[in-house]
Amino acid sequence: MSTELIQKAEKVLQEFKAHPPQPREIQLGASALAAMIDHTLLKPEATPAMIDKLCAEAREYRFASVCVNPHNVARCVQQLQGSSIPVCAVVGFPLGATLSEVKAFEAAKCIAQGAQEIDMVLNIGALKAKDFDLVREDIAAVARTCHQKGALCKVIIEAALLEDLEKVLACLLIVEAGADFCKTSTGFGPGGATVEDVALMRATVGPKFGVKAAGGIRSYEKAIAMIAAGANRLGASSGVKIIQEAPTP
Repeated sequence: MSTELIQKAEKVLQEFKAHPPQPREIQLGASALAAMIDHTLLKPEATPAMIDKLCAEAREYRFASVCVNPHNVARCVQQLQGSSIPVCAVVGFPLGATLSEVKAFEAAKCIAQGAQEIDMVLNIGALKAKDFDLVREDIAAVARTCHQKGALCKVIIEAALLEDLEKVLACLLIVEAGADFCKTSTGFGPGGATVEDVALMRATVGPKFGVKAAGGIRSYEKAIAMIAAGANRLGASSGVKIIQEAPTP
């Protein structure tokens, strides 16, 4: 199985390098772009007042979700009541080295408090060690928990720590494990989203699977570049600034 997976990943990477996809030329208005942004606050020093501000901004600009640490889920659910804006919680964050059972438990607790989306970090060390069964089951444990409760499961690969082949392998495992999105970065690693990584991830998972770009997206121009490369969701702590830079109709 490991040999077959590696061969499949090598084929994907070879095809990508031989025929790199051409980014689309797109332009989105503020409301359409806001609907693709997870408005994010994951800083450890986030206070209740900062969380309340995040939620108020999400209501004003109609972001796709708010993305917060588990401790802040219940407060966000309360603040967003009646708005239809979902709460996204991070799990096994930011290192991905938590036990699979703990990740699944953390996801379940967040969902019980009202989270409708979970962004988990895969086991990066296991991926690098080619322990693909562990990586797959680690993801599947959280994905099953999410889907049993009707929540989405996004999986962070922390692309800046991976070689290109490892990025492809990670995305293939995410699909196999039954998650809903692959995501570039935590925002706490050595680098954030790049157009090249987003394009490679999209080429790996195909046109219908979710691809989320996150980390270092602080301008309208960069947000549009990520979408043009294949992202259909963005994670950003600068969502308001990005939207304010959007062209007016």
